[in-house]
Amino acid sequence: MPVPSRQPPPPSRAEERALLERVAAGDGDAFAGLYDLYHPRLVRYLYRLTRSAELVDEVVNDVMMAVWHGAGGFRGHSRVSTWVLGIAYRQAMKALGRRKRRGVSVEPAQLDRAGGGEDRAMQSRELRLTLDAALGELSPDQRAVVELTYYHGYSYPEIAEIMEIPLGTVKTRMFHARKLLRAALRRAERPVRGL
Repeated sequence: MPVPSRQPPPPSRAEERALLERVAAGDGDAFAGLYDLYHPRLVRYLYRLTRSAELVDEVVNDVMMAVWHGAGGFRGHSRVSTWVLGIAYRQAMKALGRRKRRGVSVEPAQLDRAGGGEDRAMQSRELRLTLDAALGELSPDQRAVVELTYYHGYSYPEIAEIMEIPLGTVKTRMFHARKLLRAALRRAERPVRGL
């Protein structure tokens, strides 16, 4: 029986900071390592935020270019990941704004709708589709708060730093996002006949 390959453990905060310091010194190998470390996280985050695969590629490139040029400006007041996701958030908002000004619509994310016949897998896909549709009703700023909280595990103060907004604004956006999500999920429920 083949042994499953294990992913190396994520680097510690100190290791990430050291990597970023090497990037600031112009070390291309360190930049490649940082890119490999953050690319999957950025793709997931930006896809959920922008809901556009086309925008994700553009924004990831913008983010990593900003990291390359701005690494020397990192002061260490936060985690490296907070700094990088802050750049990603701002770049995504700029990209969405450019699209909106040009009148280009952003196609909502499409989850895989094909699948096997297992009831559990089918229910899981249906739940993902329902959640995706509900998240689609949120503004990008509300989706960002939900994404950073539930998918990335950031605290409200960290989210305030990433998004460069007051802590109260984070809480307000989460309050309204939860309210909208509850309403969207209630609308998506299908009444069960005969019960």
